[in-house]
Amino acid sequence: MVTFFEASLETISVHHVGNQSQEEMYALSDQPLELKDEIIPNLLMQYFLKPFEKANEVYHLMHSSGDLELNELHHFATQVFDDNTKFHEASEKIAKHLYKVTNHPNIKGGELYVVYFNKVQIEGNPLDAIGIFKSENKETYLKVYPDKGGFQVDYEQDAININKLDKGVLIFNIEKENGYKVVVVDKTNNGQEAARFWKDDFLQLKIRNDSFNQTNNTLGIYKNFITEKIDEEFEMSKADKIDLLNRSMKYFKEKETFDMEEFSNEVIGNEQAIESFKNFKNQYEEEFDSPIADNFIISENAVKKQARVYKSVLKLDKNFHIYIHGDKELIEKGFDDGRAMNYYKVYFKEEA
Repeated sequence: MVTFFEASLETISVHHVGNQSQEEMYALSDQPLELKDEIIPNLLMQYFLKPFEKANEVYHLMHSSGDLELNELHHFATQVFDDNTKFHEASEKIAKHLYKVTNHPNIKGGELYVVYFNKVQIEGNPLDAIGIFKSENKETYLKVYPDKGGFQVDYEQDAININKLDKGVLIFNIEKENGYKVVVVDKTNNGQEAARFWKDDFLQLKIRNDSFNQTNNTLGIYKNFITEKIDEEFEMSKADKIDLLNRSMKYFKEKETFDMEEFSNEVIGNEQAIESFKNFKNQYEEEFDSPIADNFIISENAVKKQARVYKSVLKLDKNFHIYIHGDKELIEKGFDDGRAMNYYKVYFKEEA
């Protein structure tokens, strides 16, 4: 999704943002950081941009009022894209805005890096981009070096691991009227409320309704329907549920496009269950204001992502796990009166 083999780092400003609920302050630098050699920019490029290579979700900046101009990040980004001489001034405003929303006690203070990049590619399009990154977690590093015919060991505390970006966002100079194209990284896990502040409070994002998200959302909704909702209307064994999940994954892996009627008939089959699933999908669309088309191109990356969380394992007490990948007619459930226990009978031709 995002590549940076042609990218360059034009300007970077560094500030420190504390947590106001902990009575910490913010500290602003007077001017952009001066990079004195070629090694530091290359290391910074790796630190800032490499985590975005696996980012598939694309967002837009938004505001709850519907007025995009009230989104602070959209305002600051537009200032810089229109006149990059205002970059450092905008970086200070970004730091102050971050400080304003850093009011949950579990949010750590840290350095804030605001960066202007050239030729970062998103979806094959090289664009200027503003990067905003926050480092919260520090580590201690050992350094071994030769000395007087032997070696010495030293250490450095509170250093940053360039392979572990805590929080980051790239705002690309395209689709300004829609809230720009935006990709996000947030690797910290410090409680649900604190975790939401980066995307919801600081950036105020709305996910773009493209083929990746249409595919991802449909598979997610269907999984929740089978695992959480269907029991309310139908009596169904776990093996049957796993079969329904496997059939849906098979459909998405084999088809190039999704068709709601085709999917419903081929995968679900039961008219009452089909109607229940469509109602469940409609409830999701209304609750999250995220409409899903009845026809869309299937995203292979989204299918791979969902395949990792689709479960095909039947867990029996603490003794057995049965992995169901194929024909559900080859597994039967019964009850043994003598032992007063359930059992499964599995048919197969060869033992591997």
